[in-house]
Amino acid sequence: MNDLDRLDPRYRAILCDIWGVVHDGAQILPGAEARLLTWKTEGRCVILVTNAPRPADTVRADLDALGLSRSAYDAITSSGEAGIAALTDPPRPVGFLGTEEDRQDLVRRGALLSAGAFCELACTGLDEWRDDPADYRQQLEEWAGAEVIMHCLNPDRVVIHRGRREACAGALADIYEALGGQVLWYGKPYGPIYDHARSLAGSPPIDAMLAIGDGLQTDMLGAARYGIDAIYVSHGIHAGEPVPEDFALRHGLGGWRPMMTVDGLA
Repeated sequence: MNDLDRLDPRYRAILCDIWGVVHDGAQILPGAEARLLTWKTEGRCVILVTNAPRPADTVRADLDALGLSRSAYDAITSSGEAGIAALTDPPRPVGFLGTEEDRQDLVRRGALLSAGAFCELACTGLDEWRDDPADYRQQLEEWAGAEVIMHCLNPDRVVIHRGRREACAGALADIYEALGGQVLWYGKPYGPIYDHARSLAGSPPIDAMLAIGDGLQTDMLGAARYGIDAIYVSHGIHAGEPVPEDFALRHGLGGWRPMMTVDGLA
């Protein structure tokens, strides 16, 4: 029996990250499905919370393809859902940076993507041809100079995909801000995605919520700012690194620390 087997029954709502915790982009990670199912049988509500720049139904389809049982969780919320809502209310022409698959997702959900002039840009990540964020610098400089507002639909800087580190939209948004561009961020560590996850879980009290994730600047920082406890999965994007001793101090979190550090959900 490990610490996850003795989880305090007061945690009725589990807000669980997906990439690096449930799967690695290629397969469900060892023990992840069994752990989620165990929490469900204990009467806990499991909400999957992801910074994927895609709508929840697409994330669900991806999980289906990887073989994760839908009975292992209650609902999904994503940064893509929040970004799409902002981009389509009201509908207006916006530019796009990302993959063709992501483009199709946004169009399907009502985004008006323009190849012509635009004042706003939907950024879901890198495209299919350039895998180094530095390769986008000239393009980003042009947009920043034109005062284009970037909507960053995935604040993650990096993910582990099939064992390989890959840059995400957040890495491009960091460059854009450094160039003087304005960025609107969606997903973890920002409060609205936690509000949505909480509502999906039936609006439990704060002290009944528990976040689980492998990202220090997203999962852990978001949980701390929202005022909920967290479990840090160290063998995700940080490859076994512990939570830095000065993490709370650097972010003005007082004495906050994750309640537990685990290698994975097994």
